[in-house]
Amino acid sequence: MSTATTAAAAGNYLTTPTLDAESSNLLQTISSHGGYAYVSMSTLAASGDFRAAEAAREMAWEQLHSGPWHSVLPAWRDAYSMACLHVAKFHYRNGEFKESLRVLDLGLIMGGVLLKKDLESAIEIVTAKSREKESEGFEKGPKCKFVEEGDEFDKEEVLRVLPEKSLSSKIVVKKSGLSLEGFLREHFLSGSPVIISDCMAHWPARTKWNDMDYLKRVAGDRTVPVEVGKNYLCQEWKQELITFSEFLEKIQSNDSSSAVPTYLAQHQLFDQINELRKDICIPDYCCAGGGELRSLNAWFGPAGTVTPLHHDPHHNILAQVVGKKYVRLYTSSVSEELYPYNETMLCNSSQVDLDNIDDGQYPKVHDLEFLDCILEEGEMLYIPPKWWHYVRSLTISFSVSFWWSNSESSDAS
Repeated sequence: MSTATTAAAAGNYLTTPTLDAESSNLLQTISSHGGYAYVSMSTLAASGDFRAAEAAREMAWEQLHSGPWHSVLPAWRDAYSMACLHVAKFHYRNGEFKESLRVLDLGLIMGGVLLKKDLESAIEIVTAKSREKESEGFEKGPKCKFVEEGDEFDKEEVLRVLPEKSLSSKIVVKKSGLSLEGFLREHFLSGSPVIISDCMAHWPARTKWNDMDYLKRVAGDRTVPVEVGKNYLCQEWKQELITFSEFLEKIQSNDSSSAVPTYLAQHQLFDQINELRKDICIPDYCCAGGGELRSLNAWFGPAGTVTPLHHDPHHNILAQVVGKKYVRLYTSSVSEELYPYNETMLCNSSQVDLDNIDDGQYPKVHDLEFLDCILEEGEMLYIPPKWWHYVRSLTISFSVSFWWSNSESSDAS
């Protein structure tokens, strides 16, 4: 911790140096966009009015939900972060650490970039205080594992829940000890998938993330966005904000046959919770092509969670930390035969539901060649850009995806 952070942790206040320096300019920008009521409430909040702070946060929240996310003015996202900081200060001062953390996380998830450092610094302080309080009287018990070592499942039973023809054709090649040069020459340049089987043994995540108590301790009070429903293409699908502890409980109690699983999908969890980021390493393979890492996302959920058939614009390494997943891959050359949606927002997704293919509407799908595999714990799968992929969790599963671009596309993408 910095000197200022240490001092704040010792006292009952949260330091916000960026907010203190930028507040006047931000309020002026908000005024120029007609946010006079927000500016009035925010000014009162800064002088110690808790109700005004909550009112300012509500006003900014309404602006965040006034239309499509991409059309929200950046200033209103920063305004939301500002209000969250004001509210969190009050909760922290009153010793309400969990509530303070919840508000700060909302600021990180929904807010802008201007006050990100203040939010992260405040989270560090509040987390330390919260753990200090909770450690009193804490007794360490046996590990509660999500997936037990040696847990096996019957292949015939697995095939009953997988799409037709699964594991009956071409299996993704698996390689051990694959050098960076070999990866570049044999897979990156040719655009062919590969499973890399021995590059994660040194990750602390390999043991820590299978321990429910560890995850509760480092992230339990944090608020995260989760998906509820079969998948993002279904009408009943929705998103919710819940604590990580609540999410862990849902995972443990979830029936794999449930039609409405709860899934933490494609979330930048490691930007939000630094302790989890320390548990993983960026694979050297992500340096291939001389580009840069674009996104580091978490995928965590019960058995039965499905990511429907779609493709992504970047190179992707999917690292399977806990549990097992089934993955099916189609080359980009058969894109038209996979009937992509016409809408711009969904043009990278297929209209075909592989779990229930409508032969009359999508007659070309059955005859298409594909690669597939069961991605085991401790393995990484390289998915080249534009390759279509369908993913189903076969057990409780915690995965990390690394997206990166090569040097030619880094400016354009």
